[in-house]
Amino acid sequence: MSRTSRIAAVVGGAIVGIALIAWYVVTWVVSFPPTVQAAQTGGGASVTLQTVASYGHQPHPDWVSYLVKNAQGQWVHSTIIKVPAHSTVRFTIYQYDTATGLRNPLWGQPRGTVGGVEVVNNKPMRVINPDLASHTFAIPDMGVSVALPGVGDNAPNQCSVAPCTMKQAHNTITFTIRTGKPGHYRWQCFVPCGAGWPNGFGGPMQSVGWMDGYLVVA
Repeated sequence: MSRTSRIAAVVGGAIVGIALIAWYVVTWVVSFPPTVQAAQTGGGASVTLQTVASYGHQPHPDWVSYLVKNAQGQWVHSTIIKVPAHSTVRFTIYQYDTATGLRNPLWGQPRGTVGGVEVVNNKPMRVINPDLASHTFAIPDMGVSVALPGVGDNAPNQCSVAPCTMKQAHNTITFTIRTGKPGHYRWQCFVPCGAGWPNGFGGPMQSVGWMDGYLVVA
């Protein structure tokens, strides 16, 4: 191969590489979920989520996922939530997924919540039976970890396509946290998150827009 041919091959390879990077960046930007503003309340904010056993739509109909309710009361397939800094934020999570059990029973104790409690179906709880948990909602940089009890395997009228309705089998979990300084805080599902994957970490489902997200504190 001549020197000119080698240079042409290198340039051609670089162009292909740049094109692939550009395609990846554009695809990532277009597919990145929208930011949903938390509802403002007196002295704080509130966030309403639901977690489902299967999204039921493309591109991944069988993936476990979270959805968030926007200010218009619509369910949005997103896990990026904007909340105020130095404030209290009340979370309401409708849990439609079934129980898979915690790998470590210590994770059944809520941490980082106001009062050290979570409320499950109107009952304040300081610890959750580890065998009954489905997910663990965690914001590691805020020291928050809350176990989410799942519905029974034999519960009637289970949800299979999001968004789920209040008439379908679910548990309602509420808790309140205090935010600090502004920043982007990653939140995620800790084990169990897709029990069929190694170590229960959910495999590719453990990504932003599905079982992970960001709390944008501003």
